[in-house]
Amino acid sequence: MSLYQPGILAKPVPPQARYMFFALKSVEALPAALDTLSQWVDGKSVVAGLGSPLVLALGAKVPGLRVFPALNAVVENPSTQHALWLWLWGDDRGELLHRSQAIETALAPALNLLQVTEGFLYNTDRDLTGYEDGTENPVDEAAVDAAIVTNAGPGLDGGVFVAVQQWQHDLNGFAARPQAEQDSMIGRRKSDNEELDDAPESAHVKRTAQESFSPEAFTVRRSMPWIENGKSGLMFVSFSRTLNAFEVQLRRMSGMEDGIVDALYSFSRPLNGGYYWCPPLKDGRLDLSALRPA
Repeated sequence: MSLYQPGILAKPVPPQARYMFFALKSVEALPAALDTLSQWVDGKSVVAGLGSPLVLALGAKVPGLRVFPALNAVVENPSTQHALWLWLWGDDRGELLHRSQAIETALAPALNLLQVTEGFLYNTDRDLTGYEDGTENPVDEAAVDAAIVTNAGPGLDGGVFVAVQQWQHDLNGFAARPQAEQDSMIGRRKSDNEELDDAPESAHVKRTAQESFSPEAFTVRRSMPWIENGKSGLMFVSFSRTLNAFEVQLRRMSGMEDGIVDALYSFSRPLNGGYYWCPPLKDGRLDLSALRPA
């Protein structure tokens, strides 16, 4: 029986994480690398997402998987689609470092590591701006319904799609704004996390209200702050049963629906973006049966 990778919905978000992004180097070495990968990925302390370049290189097709879109909008949303994304998490930064290095070495014949970014838990699921993140996440069975693919067939049931964007914040610029203005940009009060009744249409919560789309666009966000070389922000990670749920939100945020751009872009910007398919598990290992050539 296929099951989703449990780390996708496990709570709480881990205190430490490492995000690894790989490019395809050798198609010939890929089957062996995937076999090695399945030995490392338990779906708990390592969650794996396969990008379209990897799937296509195998002559396979995963229904619903595509590359991150290059939107024609007034704000930038870079598309930097990678072949493989790994989310490693745990309690110890040193252990995560050693584990990520071992994985990099094991996959090196087929996959080239392009980026590693450390994430961490801040003040109980808060973004570095001080606002709670993922407030509107569905929970329990609703989270399963929002994130997990069902009725798609063997090798696909239990799969999950994930959108990943690394956002870089201008924290000094944001902090210089009056508190009331900050709250209006987010659409919630920082003090008690209550949604503002009079929030402007550009407020982030208005732009991404999941129930306001048709069909409703529910996702499960598992984002974490990051800091690197004096820069910082949020590694946005959004799991769903369909990438459409994230994409309609991104299009509205970018002003493509009604010309109103999310206020988030006034103090933050995405540095990259990718879509990935998180295969289900079978007998405790990645079920890659869907990657047999179409």
